Amino acid sequence: MMDEHTPDGGPEDEAVVHDGPALPGLEASDTGGEGYQVLARKYRPQTFDDLIGQEPMVKTLTNAFASGRIAHAYMLTGVRGVGKTTTARLIARALNYETDSVDAPSIDLEPLGRHCEAIAKSSHVDVMEMDAASRTGVGDIREILDGVRYSPVSARYKVYIIDEVHMLSTSAFNALLKTLEEPPAHVKFIFATTEIRKVPVTVLSRCQRFDLKRIDREVLTDHLAGICDKEHANVERDGLTAIARAAEGSVRDALSLLDQAIVQAEGDGPVTAEQVRDMLGLADRTRVLDLLEATLDARAKDALDELRHQYDSGADPQVVMRDLLDHLHNLSRIKAVGPEADLGEAADTVARLVALAEPRSLGQLSRLWKLALTGLDDVRSAPDPVAAAEMAVIRLMAASNMPPPEDAARLLAAAKSGGGADAPTPAPSGAPGATTATLAPAPAPEPEAPEGPKDIGELIAMIDEARDIGLKLDVERYVRPVSFRPGAVTYEPAQDAPNTLGGRIASFLNEATGQRWLVDAQGRGGGETLAEARKREREENLAAIMRDPSMIKALTVFPGAELVGVEDPSATTNVNVADDSDDADTPRQETS
Repeated sequence: MMDEHTPDGGPEDEAVVHDGPALPGLEASDTGGEGYQVLARKYRPQTFDDLIGQEPMVKTLTNAFASGRIAHAYMLTGVRGVGKTTTARLIARALNYETDSVDAPSIDLEPLGRHCEAIAKSSHVDVMEMDAASRTGVGDIREILDGVRYSPVSARYKVYIIDEVHMLSTSAFNALLKTLEEPPAHVKFIFATTEIRKVPVTVLSRCQRFDLKRIDREVLTDHLAGICDKEHANVERDGLTAIARAAEGSVRDALSLLDQAIVQAEGDGPVTAEQVRDMLGLADRTRVLDLLEATLDARAKDALDELRHQYDSGADPQVVMRDLLDHLHNLSRIKAVGPEADLGEAADTVARLVALAEPRSLGQLSRLWKLALTGLDDVRSAPDPVAAAEMAVIRLMAASNMPPPEDAARLLAAAKSGGGADAPTPAPSGAPGATTATLAPAPAPEPEAPEGPKDIGELIAMIDEARDIGLKLDVERYVRPVSFRPGAVTYEPAQDAPNTLGGRIASFLNEATGQRWLVDAQGRGGGETLAEARKREREENLAAIMRDPSMIKALTVFPGAELVGVEDPSATTNVNVADDSDDADTPRQETS
């Protein structure tokens, strides 16, 4: 991240705001005695009361100073432009506040103290500011630490302000730790960072942390309006709202954009919202709402034409997608909270949003928001952003025609329970449309005489009872039965059958029955293996189900849906049809 810097190399203040004039003596020095002073510098806060949106931090500091419980190190974190560096200087002024009648740290910085002006101008000898983005090494920190042991020259405390502290190297942090843990009584540290996660925990644990919040859009819009009054500038409220939205909670960014917007005025007329949007490269929010309406109504030509017109007018596809996301978010809030949801939008816009939200369920709106979020990611990464935006709109149109997710859940539940007119009705096993697949033949009862198995099903049952899993799997996969007679089994081996399979079957039967068995693996014209039979029956059942009117209706209601499994509602347990006995390339399907 790159920050602006002052001519002397120090970090540019992160502008928050104040309601009064700059400190006496700052106007000429900040502007070189002539020229225009940008709003971000002119309206920099000069007291804690001037800070907007940071009331929790101000309250905590006020109570701490009032009780004398002043920390030796502070960590200020937040996004760019919310006032971290400015707040650091205010704390430095508060620590060293001194007037003819006050000689103690104070949050109340009026009237100006003896050190206030110099600290605000970053020229006080006892308040050192360091930009860690350009001075990251251990040598820079040691230079600070060498001066820590000396008392302040004129102020009450020596204050070290380190901006973008997360940029310090590991060795620099290590060098700082000991002094930070047990600093001299006359030293205070104030750190500022936009990347709090990059600051070592060992450093964070030694600081009092304040998270400076993004400024609420409505609060920031009100503040911009107040500055316009002071500057005698006429900017439409909707234009100021657009600036506040584009600034994303950063006061400094908002003031910089306001500087740019004010000069858009033509003659004595106001700066219109349309002029501001053109300046920002934003699509008109009302036109984005037109786009959303056409999309949700599945008016494909209107939606795509509107998107293309906005793009041709200079709108950024990313901004269009973000505005769509905002509107969908507002629709979800309306559905969840009701029409009284606080959206921060114009009354006519709220009325249109309420009308769009009314016929749709919360599940539908949540699904649409997720699709729009995916579309925004696609627009960001696509080689042709507007084409990606069009595809996102098309996906939203397709989703808008789908039934609510909760209806889908009810339909599936009805199908699973076997109830309802729309649910597939289980048919008898083997009948067309049956929802069962024939599994392995039922285990045969214990043989009454030591004659052995009479068919492949009884053989599998015997092997399963003996828990010989390897033999069971091989028999299921490779044995195509020809005949079963007392003391003799003939089968045709399937492709890739192990050469030892016949001998293993014979050994098993000899041991299991106590009789000698002859197993002939040279038979011809054998039937299906058990795995082949299962696969065929499964495919036949699935084909029958796909022809079932109930299934045809379900797939019509849910475009793009696929049948992935079949369950028999009369069964109590699920059995994996495509278990390990199936061919390796056989797709798995759970049924019962």
